Amino acid sequence: MKNTAKFILDLTWVCLFIVLFPLVATASEGEVTFSELAKEANIVIRSEETVFTVHSLSSGTTRFKTTITILNENGNNRAKLYVPYDKLSKVNYVKGTSFDKVGKKIKSLKNSDLKDVSYMNDFSLFEDNRLKIANLEYNIYPYTVEFEYEVTSRNMMFYPRWRPQDQENLSVEKATFEVLMPTGMKLRYLESNLLKKAEVSNTGPQERYLWEVKNLKPVETEPYGPSFEELVPQVLTAPTEFEVDGYKGSMATWKDLGIWQNKLNQGRDVLPQETVQKLKQLTANAKDPEEKVRLVYDYLQGKTRYVSIQLGIGGWQPFEANFVDTKGYGDCKALTNYTKAMLQAVGVNSIYALIKAGDDVADIKTDFPSSQFNHVILCVPMPQDTMWLECTSQTEAAGYNGTNTGDRHALLITPEGGKLVKTTIYKATDNKQIRSIKVKLDEKGSGVASVSTLYTGSQQETRDGVVHYLKPEEQRKWLYEQVKAPPFEISKYDFVQKKDRVPSITENLELSLTKCATMSGKRMFVSPNLMSKWTYAPHQKEQRLTDVVRKSAFLDVDTVEIEVPVGYAVEYLPREVSHKSPFGEYKAAVKVDGQRVTYIRTMQMHKGRFKPDDYAKLVEFFNNVIKADAEQAVFVKNVP
Repeated sequence: MKNTAKFILDLTWVCLFIVLFPLVATASEGEVTFSELAKEANIVIRSEETVFTVHSLSSGTTRFKTTITILNENGNNRAKLYVPYDKLSKVNYVKGTSFDKVGKKIKSLKNSDLKDVSYMNDFSLFEDNRLKIANLEYNIYPYTVEFEYEVTSRNMMFYPRWRPQDQENLSVEKATFEVLMPTGMKLRYLESNLLKKAEVSNTGPQERYLWEVKNLKPVETEPYGPSFEELVPQVLTAPTEFEVDGYKGSMATWKDLGIWQNKLNQGRDVLPQETVQKLKQLTANAKDPEEKVRLVYDYLQGKTRYVSIQLGIGGWQPFEANFVDTKGYGDCKALTNYTKAMLQAVGVNSIYALIKAGDDVADIKTDFPSSQFNHVILCVPMPQDTMWLECTSQTEAAGYNGTNTGDRHALLITPEGGKLVKTTIYKATDNKQIRSIKVKLDEKGSGVASVSTLYTGSQQETRDGVVHYLKPEEQRKWLYEQVKAPPFEISKYDFVQKKDRVPSITENLELSLTKCATMSGKRMFVSPNLMSKWTYAPHQKEQRLTDVVRKSAFLDVDTVEIEVPVGYAVEYLPREVSHKSPFGEYKAAVKVDGQRVTYIRTMQMHKGRFKPDDYAKLVEFFNNVIKADAEQAVFVKNVP
């Protein structure tokens, strides 16, 4: 009753808000009402206007104005406005006003209310990125905030990305995006999920592009579905010609963008002769180019550390190799350029490469040349394949992309210009978890276990951080939190790491297990799957709307040997099972030889994109795995 009363009260306030708040219009026939937009929403954007005016190749202004109704505490994030700026941009003004549920003004922002803070992160040494923050949070719902700001930029490498519906549980009553270009300057744009395309008109001195959306109800992502970005209306814009801090360029093609980056990099790869001689001595006995790369990469990791340096054109132009060699630090651009210079000194060619980094982030839009990158890595072509070097890491294995930069497009900055290539694609057999467990049980169902697990590829990434960044006492605590097994105490543990193209970590554990088996009278119930039980299956849906997307592939193999006490005989063994689906395969089998039970479980999952109709097969597959993983073997004690 209490929850029902709260719902009626909330609904009453929403209805009252619709009647009293002056910005709300009555819906005409065929339109969507505010009440409909408020269903399943935390936030309703009542109106939003974004106007981007390009003045020249090197200057532009963005004006933004919005009115947002916050329906509950989960929408409070939109009562804060963050306006970034830096050396190449200026915030002309920020305004804000809030209103209560009946439309009465709560507060108008004063300049003194704005916070101006550094956008510096933990890895930054020099950075001119800053934020102006306006906060109009209120604690009685619903309430409305209005924000308006204007920013002038001298960095015209970036034009706006318009995505009015940018989070779940958010509705949009009306939003517009307008771009004003000087006549003769070409705007490039890429539209997605729009019912209405751009309206283009000419006003004489300016070309006008206008997009509009109305009555967008909340969009909800589905389990194993496409990213939110893929489901909502969006417009990407980009220049053809641009200028940043005196450097003119073009991004009409990927080749052109690479030519511009080449200008920034030119002449910045010179090393001191002393360092060149040191590198030649270091690699003098290397048997092949790959060994030279590994030796130079080890030298880099031991000599340098990563810091972020973002000052004006320094956001795209690397510090000189000589600077990094002297100081021992740099950002991704500087460290990559430095590594390139060192490899060049020992006769190994490599290529500076722009990439969009991040665990399982969406790839760039390859058909829309523009600045979509946030990171720089190094490409080292080899006779058989390509090595990729993450030059900011002091622990990464040479040649490993992993989840941060693997399976996506990078822009190689070649002497001829930019060239798109794909980074390493990792298969299920690259991302393995191969586990061997030996357990000896006593008559109370407790036991001791020896566990050795080999992790490779993406499955070793978390443990790589544990090995390098946690102290022994922290490692032990982490293992207690992460190891999934019957109640246990860790007697001993260690990690053994190998830094190959596909790196690996072997985790060795000695465990004391309590309640490893369940005792009931003269029977002993044993779950042979001790540490790899699958527990999650998404809910079945009557109608799946979007594709099924699996972003990772892996292979898990468990071999478990359990020695049961003398005097116990098998009463029941789980049957051998095998399940196949478009998404993966699963096998499990149990065998008994005297007092020894051997359980072998194999689960391999594929990555890829599948039709919505296949979703039911995924749910069925996971439910079958959960059921098989929960099976128990039963032993009975022979009573004389």
